[in-house]
Amino acid sequence: MASKAIKKRKTENEYGKMDITFFSLVIILLTVGLVMLFSASYAYSLEYYNNSYKFITRQAAFGVFGVVVMLIMSRIDYHFWKKFAWAFYIITVLMLLILLIFPPMVSGMDVKRWIVIGPINFQPSEVAKFAIILLFSALISSNYKQMKDFKFIVFLGAILAATCGLIVLEPHLSATVLVLAIGVVLMVVGGLSMKYILAGVGVVGAAGIVFVLSGAISYVSDRLNYWIDPWSDAQGKGFQTIQSLLAIGSGGILGRGIGQSRQKYLYLPEPHNDFIFSIVCEELGLIGASVIIILFCLLVWRGFTIAMHSKDKFGSLMALGLTFQVGLQAMLNIWVVTNTIPNTGISLPFFSYGGTSLVILLAEMGIVLSVSRGANIEK
Repeated sequence: MASKAIKKRKTENEYGKMDITFFSLVIILLTVGLVMLFSASYAYSLEYYNNSYKFITRQAAFGVFGVVVMLIMSRIDYHFWKKFAWAFYIITVLMLLILLIFPPMVSGMDVKRWIVIGPINFQPSEVAKFAIILLFSALISSNYKQMKDFKFIVFLGAILAATCGLIVLEPHLSATVLVLAIGVVLMVVGGLSMKYILAGVGVVGAAGIVFVLSGAISYVSDRLNYWIDPWSDAQGKGFQTIQSLLAIGSGGILGRGIGQSRQKYLYLPEPHNDFIFSIVCEELGLIGASVIIILFCLLVWRGFTIAMHSKDKFGSLMALGLTFQVGLQAMLNIWVVTNTIPNTGISLPFFSYGGTSLVILLAEMGIVLSVSRGANIEK
């Protein structure tokens, strides 16, 4: 018995305990997200599905399952995933190609973003975010001395460009921006030279301008127009943005109170998805919305702290990339619902409805917790 206890303590000392601060922030955001999802969705759910609890019961079940997955992932040494980096990336590319080659597998309107397998449906672009983080973390950590080599930089850039190209053809502009930003940040942190950074910014900027002006994707120019003046088509393409701003404005400083939103009563389209933060602002007000933003900021801060104290480059890049993804996605979503940037169809982590994406997100947070077990920080 004594030998088993000594062996157990030795294993814990070698691997360490997970970061309780980061774990607590994830659980708090998830809990608040579920509460707000129920409040935002029950009217819509009752109207269209005759069941006020349709969305929350499914999301809560996925949330519980996701937390279990997160805890399991936190116990798996994150180095385990490094050996599967290329395989995971290739599978992701194949899924993105399936969307373009076999559109009947896709549900949606004029976009090709979803793969449907029975009751399970997911967006390969969500998986692509993790695939890029995993592959770039593996490549950069194993070849960090080559981050000044032009050929290696071109190689990484080609991988990133190919992935973004497939996603933009869906089209899914917000996911493209996220994947591009994640890849660039990992390259910069990995030691990318400033001259390559400036050259890359110039190339991407020029390509983006040409792409938009050429009308290659017509909906981009439409969204720019209705972002500048949503009231030019108040009952059409500007309707969602206008209803979002009305919800935010009517919340005031203290909000109407949880469950007291008016815009969720079929005024704001699908308030449980990308525009759930509008309902948060309406019900919790400026103070409540600010608290949630602070929670996201604390999560990013703690994730970056774990990254900086990781025992190796691979763990550091993984933790940084996964945390950056959550922070950037939350920031872009908040900018969209406040009409700071055009509507890009981006979800709010831990809040927006989507069971599969929630499980993926919590699994990613489990990897950050795995990195934290070996990080040299106070738990």
